[in-house]
Amino acid sequence: MIPDSPFSLALVAIIGLSLLGLPIGLGMITGSIIYLALSGQDMSIAAEQVLNGLNGSYILLAVPLFIFSAGLMNAGSMTDRLLRFCNMLVGRFRGGLGHVNVVQSVIFAGMSGSAIADAAGSGRMIIDMMKRGGAYPASYAAAITAATAVIGPIIPPSIPMVLYALISDSSIGYLFLGGVVPGLLMGVAQMGINTWMAHRHDFPVAERVPLRELPRLTWDALPSLLMPVILLGGIYGGVMTPTEAAAVAAAYAFLVATLLYRSISAPQLYSTVLDSARSTAAIGMLIAGALAFNYVVTSENIPTTVRNLLAGYELSRWEFLLAVNVILLVLGCLLEGSTILLVVVPVLIPTAQALGVDMVHLGVVVVVNIMIGLITPPYGLLLFIVAKLADAPLSAVVRDMMPFILAMVLALAAITFIPDLVLWLPRQFGYQG
Repeated sequence: MIPDSPFSLALVAIIGLSLLGLPIGLGMITGSIIYLALSGQDMSIAAEQVLNGLNGSYILLAVPLFIFSAGLMNAGSMTDRLLRFCNMLVGRFRGGLGHVNVVQSVIFAGMSGSAIADAAGSGRMIIDMMKRGGAYPASYAAAITAATAVIGPIIPPSIPMVLYALISDSSIGYLFLGGVVPGLLMGVAQMGINTWMAHRHDFPVAERVPLRELPRLTWDALPSLLMPVILLGGIYGGVMTPTEAAAVAAAYAFLVATLLYRSISAPQLYSTVLDSARSTAAIGMLIAGALAFNYVVTSENIPTTVRNLLAGYELSRWEFLLAVNVILLVLGCLLEGSTILLVVVPVLIPTAQALGVDMVHLGVVVVVNIMIGLITPPYGLLLFIVAKLADAPLSAVVRDMMPFILAMVLALAAITFIPDLVLWLPRQFGYQG
């Protein structure tokens, strides 16, 4: 790469503006405009790429709708009732509240599609429950909350999978199905670590919920438990597309919170709409920047260059997947996940296709890598969120996080090198990959 070439100067502009605090999406748009100006192309191409990419992607409508539905569940009492139900199921074992944390994340994953929504919503409540009376160290409560929150975008629905479908032209439905078994595997791995830590540190056994409470708690949580059934049943029963399912999720959460539970006030609803709009705008700006910058990357013929470079090493499919894992895990320590997904992954897709890597399998591997990046220092966004929620030192949270990261990396290895863990369920619904 020539130091004073338009592409090099565009990269310098993006990195420099990001370091100065400009959102990465705006940085990529600015860098793309600089590239177009210096290379003698029409600068309006940047706007054209953004408009064509956003207006032609019906799939992207799912993103704000899933964000809004997660906000409604956290603002209302759906999450609180779900926590009480999970406590009834697994709270009776040693380290029970840790198991509750994992189970509620697995169930919540079927409703929100967002790790941050899980950590910031139900995570706040479960951290307070674990810290109460000094039962669990604040740092451990924060660590397991962050670790379990990453399950959210692996088990469907999943906002990162929606974005991956956008850049790879893969089926969202099959991507969603492909994430089910890996997400459950991650949950089992985390419960295993929690069991080991509970016995090692003699964490308490929570007070058992009487069996006579079982019907009442189940009935209270039933509307929340039905949402994943309605969504996934509608998608795979052919009744609705994933985007339509996102609209149904938002409408269902709204009706349950306002009419059934009557647990959300007008000011709370307004605040939820406002927060959802802000989150959607942030993601939309990032997507817009990626669309503009991907034109620059394509103009420089970088995907072909990378494919030819990797072909020179004569990598097998498995060696390529191993290299992808290493690259994404390292980048996850330094970059925001959506940036990796929208800028880096498109460069790797042509090589993956040339090597015969299944796009659904690759998509799930990519999303798992990006989720692990959310809890790896120094950048891991979830680490900062849960440390603040738990009022715990970041260094202590990172220390307690390490066993969970190790477990998730081992689960990632299994998902990578045993493709049937991803592809078995999609194939039961007709996937030919």
